Amino acid sequence: MAKRRNTYIRPLRPSTPRLVAQLPQLLPVPEGCRRIVAFVEGYEDIAFWNTILSPFESDKVRFDVSVPLRGDLAKGKKVLLKSADSCHPGQVMCMDSDFDYLFATQTDDARIINSSPYLFHTYAYSIENYLCYAPSLHDVCVRATKNDARIFDFEEFFAEYSRIIYPAFVWYAYSAQISTPNLFTLPSFKNTVRLGYLDIDNNGASTLHWLQKQVDRRIAALQAEHPEVAARLGEFEELLHYRGVTPEQTYLFMHGHTLMDNVVMVVLDAVCTKLKLMATDRINRSEREGIGLANELSNYNNSLCNVREALLFNEGYKECFLYKKLQHDIENFLKLTMEN
Repeated sequence: MAKRRNTYIRPLRPSTPRLVAQLPQLLPVPEGCRRIVAFVEGYEDIAFWNTILSPFESDKVRFDVSVPLRGDLAKGKKVLLKSADSCHPGQVMCMDSDFDYLFATQTDDARIINSSPYLFHTYAYSIENYLCYAPSLHDVCVRATKNDARIFDFEEFFAEYSRIIYPAFVWYAYSAQISTPNLFTLPSFKNTVRLGYLDIDNNGASTLHWLQKQVDRRIAALQAEHPEVAARLGEFEELLHYRGVTPEQTYLFMHGHTLMDNVVMVVLDAVCTKLKLMATDRINRSEREGIGLANELSNYNNSLCNVREALLFNEGYKECFLYKKLQHDIENFLKLTMEN
């Protein structure tokens, strides 16, 4: 395989009439093929939703993924929701669910997201939760380190991590549903569930033990400060369970950037560091010496890629049960569209 070259892309500059005249036009779709525009929240979401929608393309339908085509360049989920009424078979919206899927009909945004046939949402909290799908994280490590040794059970770890943070998740989600964010703020939730380190020995048992103490202290404080809320959480948990939330899969529904930046990247960095040390140790213990050994180490180091980049390009979430719900929605939409 040829070495990958870093490609420099010049920064954008204001358009000139001459430059605009040179811009290419969209290729025409084949005769009998329908073009469907899919608007997403921001530029960083285009690649993900293209990956989701492109497998459904055929000689009958093609998706064009784009940010909203507005003169003020406004973007984001709120912008999409304000335009939800204008959706039709040729124009759909794609967005993160956040908590709206879980809230069913409890809020205005939730009612829109859960009822529109022209609005696709992640079911998981956000795109980041898909990228952090536990069964796919070993492959992320392999991509980053070029070492396929299995030294850490990501599925077992994140099932236990989810069970530990579940009570804190319920408090935070409930405070969002009742529009009382000061009850349990996002910074407080983040500080409660984040990992400061990972000791990979015994599959992270000591780290999880530390996390359990953090969560227990926070929950005890919340129960003492808000006993009336604690009494109402049982009914809310029933709603969460009905929507598919289980203690072992809480990480799929928690705040996505907190999961990626403050939990998964901590775990991946620790595991990948060990995997790279194992690979270089194996090379150092080989029979090669001198220049040959140096060249082998250099070849290995040049083959590595940034762990975060490997995670951002992860597509191993397609066995996730929430992804299958999204697939089902797209299939139903296309069936309805083709019939009409």
